[in-house]
Amino acid sequence: MSDNGDIGIPEAAAGCGRRLREAREAAGMSLAEVGERLKMPVRVVESLEREDWSRLGAPVFVRGQLRSYSRLLGLTTEPIVAASGVAPVAPAELQPRTYTPPMQRFAEQASRRFVYVVLTAAIVVPVWLATRPHLAQVTAQTASLDVSVPQSAHSNAEATQPMVASLAPMPASQPAASGLVLKLDAPSWVQVTGRDGGVLESGILDAGQREYRADQVARVVIGNASAAEVRWNGEVQDLVGFRRANVARFTVSSDGRLQPAAE
Repeated sequence: MSDNGDIGIPEAAAGCGRRLREAREAAGMSLAEVGERLKMPVRVVESLEREDWSRLGAPVFVRGQLRSYSRLLGLTTEPIVAASGVAPVAPAELQPRTYTPPMQRFAEQASRRFVYVVLTAAIVVPVWLATRPHLAQVTAQTASLDVSVPQSAHSNAEATQPMVASLAPMPASQPAASGLVLKLDAPSWVQVTGRDGGVLESGILDAGQREYRADQVARVVIGNASAAEVRWNGEVQDLVGFRRANVARFTVSSDGRLQPAAE
């Protein structure tokens, strides 16, 4: 048992709190901002980073809060939860209250099958008997018919006309709309929110380039702004007006202009 409360943490598995804290600091986020986004008190966020599970309640709640925090920072949830040492709640083992001999079970199953067969026969046989005369009458009437359908010359002419494929050119596809290009020289935490409120990108991205259509982007947050280059509709943007403590935040207005965003 460790000093963190009733839930033990193996020494080899410790460190999930440190990973969460380092990822949050790399994203340029404060404890209060994390609490606001996750809808949880700041003391709970502090307890997660200190691995103080005794203040967080049952293990099932601890594992859920760790998953929510990891997803917010773009981390893989299962390694973080596994590193916490908080075991999942095992389902209760069910014990049979009564014992049924094998022969009795076999007899019960056989009786149920027999009842099913009897009920099926009671429904199907009367229906079949009732439809036999009607089916026999329809068959006799069909056999007595001798109908010939002549084919018209017009139909034959249409059948012999060759099919000619159209050689008209297909319409050219429209070029992709210009939009947002993020070029990262170093790993950085990035969150891109769409115009419908959905999250297009969220997490720590490696160095490289990401592209988004102009009609997709509504809000952008870049944690390591000094290592990022932003191009909007092909033009490099100056992030000085959007930066605070090396975190750049901006939105896209309805007329396509970039504007500073509130924290």
